[in-house]
Amino acid sequence: MEVRRHWPTAAGWALDVRQYWSPEHFDPSRRPVLIVPGYCMNTTPLLNRPSGLSMIEYLVGRGMEVWTSNLRGQGESRSVGGDLNSGFRDLALNDLASALKTVRTETQSRRGRIDAIGCSLGGSHIYTYLAHNLKGHGIGSVVGMGAPLRWDKAHGLLRTAFASSRVARRVRVSGTRRMARLALPMAARYPKLLGLYMNPNIVDVTALDELLQTVEDPIPKLNGEIARWVKNRDLIVSGVNVREALADIDRPYLCIAANRDGIVPPESAVSAASAFPNSESLMVGDDATWFAHADLFISRPAQERVFEPLADWLLRQT
Repeated sequence: MEVRRHWPTAAGWALDVRQYWSPEHFDPSRRPVLIVPGYCMNTTPLLNRPSGLSMIEYLVGRGMEVWTSNLRGQGESRSVGGDLNSGFRDLALNDLASALKTVRTETQSRRGRIDAIGCSLGGSHIYTYLAHNLKGHGIGSVVGMGAPLRWDKAHGLLRTAFASSRVARRVRVSGTRRMARLALPMAARYPKLLGLYMNPNIVDVTALDELLQTVEDPIPKLNGEIARWVKNRDLIVSGVNVREALADIDRPYLCIAANRDGIVPPESAVSAASAFPNSESLMVGDDATWFAHADLFISRPAQERVFEPLADWLLRQT
């Protein structure tokens, strides 16, 4: 698998954008795929392979050119005079827009549109971008993986953490990765704590320290906007109700949700499926093998139960 790095700029930020492809498998007749990571995370889990292939490796092996975009505050994206304390408008309409432009100009694909995959809050950024770019968005199809649109249901801990938008936007937290590493031994002793985020029975918990490399510090302004979103249920950015605006987007949409997701409950993840006129849904997990939020990306059965149907769906759209 070949990797090429790009550094597009957006509002004073040099963004960490990476391009992956396999010279042996790449098919230029297939659309490029851009993956956007979620809240307080970067693209590290997309290369994690607890068994089989990682998500990026699997899609590349199916002939796709895969792009990943770390927005400001994620991965190795760095400030060149820009402000980190930003919200949905900055992340979706500046950073994501800049990443999409880079894919369009640098792709080796012969196709004119881009398939966009949003992981958790990364999907919400894609929804926001589309809601403000009803025409000329350049998107071929959209996939939301545990990606909330309307908070029809939110876990009690989430509601507590984001109870006040005023408090949420003022609290600054740094060293999140270090704190998570210190909390890891306790979480491993109490599987129910981990169960909100992952099923320890299908994840290699001995390698969790490596997965902590994905953790990023939260952004105060974004926290305040999330708090208002959870309280109001609908996401409103710059006066636009994102859910209502998506009714005018005719692109195919695939919702992938985990059946026991404690971070983004299925009821909130599938809300986007009802917003897009042309949508399909894949609920992953059952009583025997349940899936939580992170299991969609890093669990042992993810290749068969998530990556394979995801790739099949993307290829059908092309």
